[in-house]
Amino acid sequence: MSPTVDELISAARAGDARSVAKLISLVERGAPELPRIAGALGEHAQRAHIIGLTGSPGVGKSTTTNELVAAFRRAGKRVGVLAIDPSSPFTGGAILGDRVRMQDHATDPGVYIRSMSSRGHLGGLASATPAAARVLAGIGCDIVVVETVGVGQAEVEIASLADTTLVLLAPGMGDAIQAVKAGILEIADIFVINKADRDGADNTYRDIQGMIALGERPPGQWRPRVLRTVASRGEGIAEVVSTLDEHLSYLEESGELAKRRTERAAAEIEAVALATLRARIGSLRGGDGMQLDELAGKVAVGALDPYAAAERLLAALES
Repeated sequence: MSPTVDELISAARAGDARSVAKLISLVERGAPELPRIAGALGEHAQRAHIIGLTGSPGVGKSTTTNELVAAFRRAGKRVGVLAIDPSSPFTGGAILGDRVRMQDHATDPGVYIRSMSSRGHLGGLASATPAAARVLAGIGCDIVVVETVGVGQAEVEIASLADTTLVLLAPGMGDAIQAVKAGILEIADIFVINKADRDGADNTYRDIQGMIALGERPPGQWRPRVLRTVASRGEGIAEVVSTLDEHLSYLEESGELAKRRTERAAAEIEAVALATLRARIGSLRGGDGMQLDELAGKVAVGALDPYAAAERLLAALES
């Protein structure tokens, strides 16, 4: 007999990794139990510090995540990791290999690591990532680290999910012009120049500091920090953890944390509502419900414009 949602959540909170895996699998499938899971997690889902870690391919995101998890565990914190891997646009498959670099924590009951395929979702995350992060927070993780797909300049979705966003950079991956371009560099609360033992690290540091200096900030607003690490040797990780704590304190004291989480909740509500609407629209296509196909046919021949057709479609949904 399959365990109930309440039994799964109870076991997951007690540290049972299989129960955590089953809960997140239900989330990824969009299972009917999803509303029950969300309701059972309740206020517990607001207690974790959600840290987004992003950057271009090859900057050392997984290695940095591995070292951060080790530091959090030394501090006695329970940690959840969501590592998002790209899926093939041709086969739909994904290697899900980020966790290979996190084998140090494979047997630690205080760490749960889940690889997720992006499944074609743009922005560096999977569509189920917000709900999966809520599950990890709701079962008692103090820290939830979301490591994105290796992203480009415009893939900034992580900023809408995380309380604190780390953008990883590496020397030799761009010049001063790259540093002032819009996009991913605008979302960072903390910049981490990894592989800082390489030539060009000082230039990268100066370029990022110069970019930050160009921005105007009201008094008291957080100024992004620029840190250096060599994650493969664990160097600079303690300073990153300290700065993460500093940023969380700023968020709490300034009221920014409540603001960010309200905006995140609004985005989740909108996503759920849109998914429900798409499902209802799908019911009007094919089979006995031919309204959508009929409307599309009329628009295709010019007998109806798309806006009028959309109004009729909405009216059909309301009836």
